[in-house]
Amino acid sequence: MKRSNTSRNLIVTLNGTSIKKGIVLGFIVLLMTFLLSGVLTSLKPEYRLNSSSINDLTKNIDSEAFLQLLGAENRFFISALPDQTEPIKLSSILFKVATSINPDDPRSLLGRELPGFSLYDSEIVVAGNGTNYTNMPYESPPPTEVLEQEREASINKNDVVNPSGEEPKAPPTLTTGDKKVVYIYNTHNTESYLPLLEGETDPNSAIHSEANVTIVSELLGKELLSEGIGSQIESTDIQQNVKQKGWNYAKSYKASRTIVESAMATNQNIKYLIDIHRDSQRKGITTININSKSYAKIAFVIGGDNPNAEKNEQLAKELHALLDEKYPGLSRGIFEQKGKGVNGVYNQDLSNNALLLEFGGVDNNLEELKNTVAAVSDVFSEYFWQAEKVDGNPASEKK
Repeated sequence: MKRSNTSRNLIVTLNGTSIKKGIVLGFIVLLMTFLLSGVLTSLKPEYRLNSSSINDLTKNIDSEAFLQLLGAENRFFISALPDQTEPIKLSSILFKVATSINPDDPRSLLGRELPGFSLYDSEIVVAGNGTNYTNMPYESPPPTEVLEQEREASINKNDVVNPSGEEPKAPPTLTTGDKKVVYIYNTHNTESYLPLLEGETDPNSAIHSEANVTIVSELLGKELLSEGIGSQIESTDIQQNVKQKGWNYAKSYKASRTIVESAMATNQNIKYLIDIHRDSQRKGITTININSKSYAKIAFVIGGDNPNAEKNEQLAKELHALLDEKYPGLSRGIFEQKGKGVNGVYNQDLSNNALLLEFGGVDNNLEELKNTVAAVSDVFSEYFWQAEKVDGNPASEKK
């Protein structure tokens, strides 16, 4: 009996010790979990852990569907939905999640089966008048042999940007003074337009070292200056840098990034970054007539893989809305590109106010481009001075 009592006491003691250890261990695990979650959520977005599998799974469910699902438990979320929102169809959501196929978007099925269909993988954030998945902007890298050739240009760049006999405009009321607050550059600086090239008709050959989108950049800088907004126009031949480094065309944004970072470090006044490109679509898609004037249409491209995407998108939305109000149809809309096969960042992570603008397509002529530059300058300056007023930033005023 004595031995039995001793064994029983030992077992009770051991059980008590185990429970205490379990409680201590559970507390430590709980504490470490809180500490780890705190550290992870305090990291910058680009350093946080994420699951591409969960992301791929949930991206098939749109935001309105999420809100309706949350609203089933908390009616507060329903108030954030538009008035005309239709009830969700669980069968449709389950089908999308299970198959990654969207019945309303044929690209989700055809993209896997048709070679080259990935060109249309961009998302339409805001659709301009007449914009749909069949006429979205896209850039096709020019053949290597085209990049190495030089063609005759039908214009002289200096004559276009600084024409003789041009009447000076009235000085602006407001001005940024000596500050150059807009930085304009061209990652694909050799992109050109067929009407600027002597006798050229092949859209794949719309490439030139001088008669190219840099003309648009300089014209825009000049127009902004007439609105009192100082701009810095990048003159570096970025494509020449790509060639010298032995890189392929896909690394153009890596080459331009170094140039942009250097400019921002040198000029602390830069508030806006504008990368100007030319679309590969043809004239019927990239041209519009407004009040008897022909314009090259504008397209906004957002890199969806950068942490500033939401803020860049907001800027694009406000400018698109202004364009749509003053020049209806000029903006083709806002397009988001991300994922495999594209850059997805476009240096837009360097600023909350970064834009990638497609000015027209391969068939647009100089007059159309000039009209569009004037329209964009008009709208951008309106936005800029309103933003300066809201932020309380001082501006020089000419009496």
